[in-house]
Amino acid sequence: MSRAFDLDLAVELAHLARRAGTEIMAVYATDFDVELKADNSPLTRADRASHALVTAELARMLPDIPLVSEEGDHPAAEERARWPHHILLDPLDGTKEFVKRNGEFTVNIGIVAGARPLLGVVHAPVPNLTFLGGPGLGAFRLDGDSPVPVRALPAPARDAVVIVSRSHPSPDLQKYLDTLDSPRTVPHGAAFKFCKLADGSAHLYPRTGTTMEWDTAAGQAVLEGAGGAVLTWDGAPLAYNKPDLRNPGFLARGPLA
Repeated sequence: MSRAFDLDLAVELAHLARRAGTEIMAVYATDFDVELKADNSPLTRADRASHALVTAELARMLPDIPLVSEEGDHPAAEERARWPHHILLDPLDGTKEFVKRNGEFTVNIGIVAGARPLLGVVHAPVPNLTFLGGPGLGAFRLDGDSPVPVRALPAPARDAVVIVSRSHPSPDLQKYLDTLDSPRTVPHGAAFKFCKLADGSAHLYPRTGTTMEWDTAAGQAVLEGAGGAVLTWDGAPLAYNKPDLRNPGFLARGPLA
């Protein structure tokens, strides 16, 4: 029988992400080795351990839902186009930050329906904070076993808090910042940037560089559940299950005032 894509499932996935976080932190406490993948991005035992745990558990929990993980196989677009739902997993988002040991990395589990994010969980192991939610579900911070509702806030006309990528600055980002009135920029790594918007502690997250669908699906679902949006620079909602799994640039924001 198919599972309902509801808050109960989101809470279960949040606990799974926390278990993956425990695996990640066990590696974080060691002198781990760092490999380089074909695209020169780093890979560690923590990425592999989290991927193994989460994919095995998802196969048990949601056996009929296909999975695309950063560290797994990436089926061809023709196959993916036939999927009504699928899971997007980044078992360790922010491996560069993990290697730097600055604590800014997450476990991202998102469920997509067609081209739209349906449900997401983002867990940050170092602060041990977990956010979950989706359109129609609301958005929540998980304190212990109790989901606490969170809500995104509109950006003020002046002094907006703009969260930016710590590892991917760009001239185009600066051009956008120059259009704002006295923005306060806060650098951060990984998908927790979406959560900062979802709980109202930041207002805008502009992204001009490349991300992948597994980087953004869970965070977008949480932010949309909190009343925010993730839009391409053309103004369209950021979409999923594209032939190319790379995302265009986007602006994540709270609700309009």
